Order: sequence, then C-alpha cells, then structure tokens
Amino acid sequence: MRARLLPLLILLFAGVLLALGFPLAMSMAATEQQRVVIDRIDDTTRFASLAQFVTVPPSGSSDPRRPSSERNERLSALTSELSRYHQLYGIRAGVFYRDGTVMAASPGDWRLPEQGEGTQAFNEALAGRRSQDPAQVWPWQDRRIAVASPVVRDGDVVAVVLTDSPTDQLRSQILRHWLPLALGEAFAMLCAVGAAVQLTRWVLRPVGVLDKAAHDIATDQLAARVVASEGPPELRRLARSFNEMAGHVEEIMEQQRAFVADASHQLRNPLAALLLRIELLGLELPPGSEEFASVEAEGKRLARVLDDLLGLALAEHSRPDLRLTDVGALAAERVDAWRVLAEQRDITLRTSGNSAVTAWVDPVGLSSALDAVVDNALKFTPAGETVTVSVSPEREQVTIVVADGGPGLTEDELARVGDRFWRSGRHQNVKGSGLGLSITKALLAAGGGTLAVEPNRPHGLRVVLVVPRNSS
Repeated sequence: MRARLLPLLILLFAGVLLALGFPLAMSMAATEQQRVVIDRIDDTTRFASLAQFVTVPPSGSSDPRRPSSERNERLSALTSELSRYHQLYGIRAGVFYRDGTVMAASPGDWRLPEQGEGTQAFNEALAGRRSQDPAQVWPWQDRRIAVASPVVRDGDVVAVVLTDSPTDQLRSQILRHWLPLALGEAFAMLCAVGAAVQLTRWVLRPVGVLDKAAHDIATDQLAARVVASEGPPELRRLARSFNEMAGHVEEIMEQQRAFVADASHQLRNPLAALLLRIELLGLELPPGSEEFASVEAEGKRLARVLDDLLGLALAEHSRPDLRLTDVGALAAERVDAWRVLAEQRDITLRTSGNSAVTAWVDPVGLSSALDAVVDNALKFTPAGETVTVSVSPEREQVTIVVADGGPGLTEDELARVGDRFWRSGRHQNVKGSGLGLSITKALLAAGGGTLAVEPNRPHGLRVVLVVPRNSS
C-alpha cells in the first residue's frame, strides 16, 4: 500500500509545483522579452524622428530622394547614428522607404528581409502600427527579434525604421532568471517528497500496527491489541473496533478451551467407572468374546481421546516457561527414552547433527512435542527401517527434523496434517486419536515455534520443528 500511496502523493505535489512553476517561468521570459522590445521601440522611435528630417524634400522639389546638401547632411547623420548603434550593440538597423528600398542601413549591405518576422514588422509599420508583441523567444531557440516603427510626415507613413536584434543576451538573461526558480522548485520538490513520506507514514502507521496485530492473532497470540492513538480519525476508529473484535474473539476462544478442558475432565471419571464395570462384566462372560473385546477397545479409545482433548486444551491455555535450553541434549534425551520401544519394533532410532545447540524454548513443552512426533514416526515406520532425529542451528532459529521410513502421505493428505481428529484412511487400524500433531503445534506456537510436514526421500515423512534461538 505504501508503494502505491507514496508515488501518488509525490505525483500530486509535483503536479502542483509544475502548475505553479511553468506559468511563472513563462511570465519571467515574457517580462524580460517585453523589456527588450520596449527598449528597441524607443530606439526605433528615435531613429524615426531623425529620419523625418531626411524625408523632407529640398526647396523647390517634391522628391525626397533628390540629393541636396541639407538632406545629405541629415542622411549622413542618420547613417552615422545607425552605424554607431550597430557597432555598440550588434543590432542591425535600417530605414526603408515604403517600396522597401534603403534610405540608410547598418551594416551597409543589409536589406529588407523578403519574409519572416522582419517583413511582418515592416508591413505592420506601414499600416502605422509599432511592433508590440513579437513571438516569444525561448532559451533553446536561436532566433532574432524584429521591431519596426513608422516614419510619419504630414500624417502619412513615408518610411519604416526596422531593427533586427540578436537574442543571445536575452536568452542568457532568461536562463539567469530561471535558475533560482528551478532551484526553488527543486527544493520545494524535496520538501514535498519529505512531506509525502511523512504523510504516508502517518496514514499507514496504524495500518501496519493493525496488520501486525491481526497476524499475531492469526498465530494464536490472542492478547495482541492495537494502540488507537495515531493516524487519521477513521483508522483510529477502525483500531478501536478491531480491539473490541479481538477481545470478543479471545473471550470466545477462552470459553471454548475452558469447555473442552472441563468436559474432558468431567467425562474421565464416569468413563473410568464405565470401563471398570465393563471389565467386571467381562469376568462373567465366556473367554474370547469378540463383542466384549470390541466394547473394551472402544472404551479405551474414548479414554485416549478424552486424554488428548484435555492435553490439547491445556497446551492451548497454559503459558510456556521459556528459557535458554540445550535443544541438542533434550533431543538426545527423548531419543534415548524411545529407543527401547524402537528396538522392540526392530526400528533403528538415532540422532544426527549438532549435539550442543541452544534455543529459547519451554523444555517441558518441547519434550512433549518431540514425544508426540517420535511416537507418530515409530507407529508408521515398518520393521527394519530407520527414524532419524537431527538438530541443526541457523541464524535466528533451530530446526529439529524427525525423518521416518514409513509409507508417507499424498499431497492432499499432507495439506491436512495437523487438523484436529484427522487421520489418513490408510491408518485407521493404527492406535491414535488424530490430536497428536495438533497438540504439538499448540505447544510449539506457545513459544513462537512452528511445525511443518514434508515428504522424505526416498519414502516416509519429515516433520520439521522450528524454534527461536533468542527471546526477542
């Protein structure tokens, strides 16, 4: 969720910054160009005022192009001004008659452009309008700016002053204005990213806490709760509702466990009395009665189920006594305890792996779990095969593997291992209640451990018990 929310917030902030930054950058460029255009308009206006005197016809003549000493002096002054202007600023400037012929220009070989912005500005000036809004020049465009002003005499446009300016300095000035803006945008973007990270963390922190609490409850840590003091109000309300739900679930589970424990305990006494009466009744029946043997076997099976139910309820309800324990020594001790039974069944029971490995476990609970797993392995392993108990340390955990040489289980059966009262249809003739691995899982889960079952090669099962090495 963080990977989806954080980019969304960053894109939103970036969009806002760009929506503010681009218009501001365009406004800066337009302002700088407008300053240049106004400056050129002032220059063309000044040249137009000088050109007015050149267009005045000499005495007795109506042709402004006919030479005269006074006109030559004024034309020479205008040409000198245009030349100094070009040398000083590098701007091409000229005065052109209405038909496009040159009155004066600098450089001397410059002529009216046949097309482009210069021609457009010239035509606008012929209509009596000054250049006001040339196309915007951007820093990446190597263009020139053409500005024209009309030369008016007696209310008529008789010539046009045209300037053609390079834009190198203008583009450099725009970039200098944009640099602080770009730095400000970059800094604002960094601040926006930081704000997005903090906002995402503030919004998702309750979700992470809620997810952890849900995982803890799913792993039988029913006391897990959420601190509903951070995050948006909606998530705080969700956290409070989650705590209420978790409390109800814990209460129901406790009631269920208490009922199972009480029922198992209360049924044991009547069942013991019933089994005793069955044995007394058997004394009066002829020896070898199949019906009596069947009733006695079912009674004993029911007694085992009640014992296992009580053991499961106690395993799920009791608090483990966690301590640093030598798991290797504990496993070797339990193997020694079961070796006599293994020898009676002609099964080789042995240990392998490390002999001194410590872990943070409840030694009584782990012993009970190992007893249940080794008992199952010996039940289903035929004579002549081997059951191996191996202990191996890893970085944060210790793994205990009990591998047998029995017939094993199918993939569908492996998925159901550990379900309460489940037994494979091929093993119904083997004594058991189907609660052994359920009790083992409960004992391991109480101390933070896990149990998994997988196929053994070439045949059989591997029951993998994993316990933590540290208390954290």
